[in-house]
Amino acid sequence: MAELEQASTLIGDIYDAALDPALWSPVLQRLANFVGGRAAALCAKDVVRETVRFVHVYGVEPEFVQSYFDRYASLDPSAISRFFFPVEQVFSTTDIMPHEEFRETIFFKEWVRPQGWIDFVSALLAKSQVKYVECVVFRHESDGTTDGKARRTMKLIVPHLRRAVLISEAIDLRKVETARLADTLDGIAAALFLVDADGHIVHANVSGHQMLKEGHILRSVSGKLGACNQNSDHTIRQAIAVAGGDDIKIDVKGIAVSLVGPNSEPYISHVLPLSSGARREAGVAYSAVAAVFVRKAMLDLLHPMEALANFYKLTPTELRVLMAVIQVGGVLQAADVLGISQATVKTHLSRLFEKTSTNRQADLVRIVASFATPFITSSARLRQGFGTVQALNPGDHANGQRRKHQNDNGRQ
Repeated sequence: MAELEQASTLIGDIYDAALDPALWSPVLQRLANFVGGRAAALCAKDVVRETVRFVHVYGVEPEFVQSYFDRYASLDPSAISRFFFPVEQVFSTTDIMPHEEFRETIFFKEWVRPQGWIDFVSALLAKSQVKYVECVVFRHESDGTTDGKARRTMKLIVPHLRRAVLISEAIDLRKVETARLADTLDGIAAALFLVDADGHIVHANVSGHQMLKEGHILRSVSGKLGACNQNSDHTIRQAIAVAGGDDIKIDVKGIAVSLVGPNSEPYISHVLPLSSGARREAGVAYSAVAAVFVRKAMLDLLHPMEALANFYKLTPTELRVLMAVIQVGGVLQAADVLGISQATVKTHLSRLFEKTSTNRQADLVRIVASFATPFITSSARLRQGFGTVQALNPGDHANGQRRKHQNDNGRQ
């Protein structure tokens, strides 16, 4: 019961943070305490812009944040594997590689251990071909490696974190004065509806009124908000019905309700409860129990490296070795980064050559480049090997020109 009470309070705080980004740091502190860690972060990775950033962070010193960008993003052995986990699935180091192997990596020795950490527990909150958002809680040595309790508590919170992040994206992460929620959100691109406990629309923004007028996606029946699709209609009504209760009782199936627009265009709706916390001010002001956001959905396409792995039937370890060899320059350097022997790297390279029908590292570079090509805006940059990696990006190639010359010397 104490755990559920803690979870309920934390979930309420998370939904408040969806409307006020300034609240994320204390929310992450409470999340770390709840899950059993000393630090936590919301990280966003953009493949097109080739950046990774700690959008909100608690417990990570600024110098370590900076050093991650400057050096250690490309040395993080778990980086490429993150894209392979489904959204909301909780994972930790041992789901990616043996922990003993992780402890031998440069990344662990120089970035993880100096902060007193030993492990992490994480989950993707959103993922597309061009970006992902992840929540990660870092475990201290005194906390031990990720255990069943950490996974269970993280799993309890992750769906609500996801809802908050998706809604934050819908309102472009702008700070909102909750007492004036409807007025503030009138100008956003997403359709917004404030509804009461019975589903009656008490306020709609301009985009919302236009969507109702068109009548292809949502409709108003006797003043109640509903979806034109029968299955979606039931899910939305159910999500609204429970929004007036405790945050923890919200049906997580209603986090992202799929809607079908004209010409089968995909739309997504998110229901934010207004029944507690700072959000309650908006609910009282407008007699609303929930805010419903609706916007076009992004296509859920495979990340290029995930597509590459599927095409050549590469194992996660083989893909890690492939990216390490490309990013850091050769067998010796890859072995140091991954914390494994040179013989092991050579064994995996032999399998990579066999699966890709190649015999030189330069050929592997070209294969990776061909899968990443849709995201490259400059052919000259492609010839240069993508430039210098300064952020977490499995499609990047650090110091590519130098490595290209090294790889052209042949198989090592």
